[in-house]
Amino acid sequence: MNKIFSLLILAGFTNTSLFAQRDTTKTQAIDITSAFKPVLRNAVKINFYGSQLQADTSRPTLNYNIPSQNLFYAYQPISLRPLALAQDTNLYLGGRNFVKAGFGNYSTPYLAAGFSFGDGRKSLVNIYADYIGSKGKDIEFQDYSMLNVKATGSVFTPKNEIYATAFLSKRDYHLYGYDHVAYTYAKSDIKQQLQDIGISVGARNTTNNELGLSYSPSAQINFFSNKDRLNETTITLNVPVEKRIGEELKLLASFKGEFANYGTENFIPNNIKLTNNLVQLAPAVEYNTKLVRIHGGITPVWNNGKFTWMPDIYAEAQLQEKVFMLQAGWVGRFTQNTYRNLSMVNPYLLPLTQYNNTKEVEYYGGIKASLGTHFNFNAKAGLVRYTDLPLFINDTASDEKGFIVSNERNINNFRVHGDISYINQDKFTVNAGLTLNGYTGMKDNAKAWHTLPMEFTSSMRWWAFERFLLKADLYFFNGGKYLVKGNNSKALDGGTDLSAGAEYKINKQFSAWMNVNNILNDKYERWHNYQVYGLNLTGGILIHF
Repeated sequence: MNKIFSLLILAGFTNTSLFAQRDTTKTQAIDITSAFKPVLRNAVKINFYGSQLQADTSRPTLNYNIPSQNLFYAYQPISLRPLALAQDTNLYLGGRNFVKAGFGNYSTPYLAAGFSFGDGRKSLVNIYADYIGSKGKDIEFQDYSMLNVKATGSVFTPKNEIYATAFLSKRDYHLYGYDHVAYTYAKSDIKQQLQDIGISVGARNTTNNELGLSYSPSAQINFFSNKDRLNETTITLNVPVEKRIGEELKLLASFKGEFANYGTENFIPNNIKLTNNLVQLAPAVEYNTKLVRIHGGITPVWNNGKFTWMPDIYAEAQLQEKVFMLQAGWVGRFTQNTYRNLSMVNPYLLPLTQYNNTKEVEYYGGIKASLGTHFNFNAKAGLVRYTDLPLFINDTASDEKGFIVSNERNINNFRVHGDISYINQDKFTVNAGLTLNGYTGMKDNAKAWHTLPMEFTSSMRWWAFERFLLKADLYFFNGGKYLVKGNNSKALDGGTDLSAGAEYKINKQFSAWMNVNNILNDKYERWHNYQVYGLNLTGGILIHF
């Protein structure tokens, strides 16, 4: 009985444990009845209006406190001294050959050519030639022609350059300045054929030597002739030497000798033989600083055996660096009046009968100024004293077609000169110069024959654009006095010669050019009885290769 009771109790507990493992209660959970949505609070919108803002006309006061900026360098700057640009012959210059040809009215052919050889480092040779000629229309035999041929060469060593030049110049004129009604001449009878053949050699140092000397000795010989009239041989020796002492002092010395032999042909009544020797020594010392240049020297001269001396003193002082400069001087020079030199002034000159070299001593003062970056100005006034000045007069003893020299032993000239220039790189350049002469104190002549009281020159060069060049030149003068038969004097009219030209580069090789001379058609006379051409035009092509 007891066992049965115990089994019943055990079964009851077992059944209770089985029911305890089956949990029928509800599981814990979060019930979402609505999704959360964050929302910003409504903001007030900004309204934009198109009306213009009012300008603030008040001027603020701004105070700046900038400390001083001082820079200190460990080195000291040196002064820069501008020197004359020397041609750099040690560079290869590329193609330098050209041919220029053209033609114009007055039956004017024109031809020029230039050729260059060598690399410019060891050797260099240049050859140049040109020819021009014209035939006048207004006056019989108003013809002329000019031929020039020149060759220059240089050989370069490590320390020196040896150079030489040979040239030929041939100028043909005609003495047409006579009364064509009263006189009749054949063209060959009045032909003035001037020929000059010259050879020169020289050497110069290209580097500093042990003695610190710079030298450039040279010698030249000229064979000059007026066909069937005269012959003249001239030898010129020139030996300049320079020694620099420090940065500011320089010693200079030079020797110059000019020796001429002259003889006439078919001269009536007898032929003439002349010699002309002129020897000069020129020792000097020169002091240069940043603002001052002082040159002092004396020049002993032996003029055909007669000794004299000339001053060689001048100075320049800058009152404002590179802006304003004062200049003054007392200088002298000698000019050897050979037939060759005089015929370059007056090509209608008859044979000489005597030699007289001109001594010139000048006292002058002036200013130089630079206005801005483009303008340069120069003005100078001085008194020039001449001894044995050649004056040209018509040969009034015959037909007046030729000129003879009338020597003036003493003459003074109060000369004023001024010039101004504007330079804008290489694109535009214009310059002008004015010279006034006042001759007084003549002893052998009543007037300063064929000298000019006033001369004005001007030129302009303008690259209007890259390939187009415009140029213009103006020459104006007041006529001087000339002598007529009966020892009477008259005054020449002045002259104005305006010229213009243009050049257009078609490409690197070809260019077209044109020159118009004496645009105003002013047929003035620089020398009495010798009228110039009127308006004349020449044009052609230029070829580079």
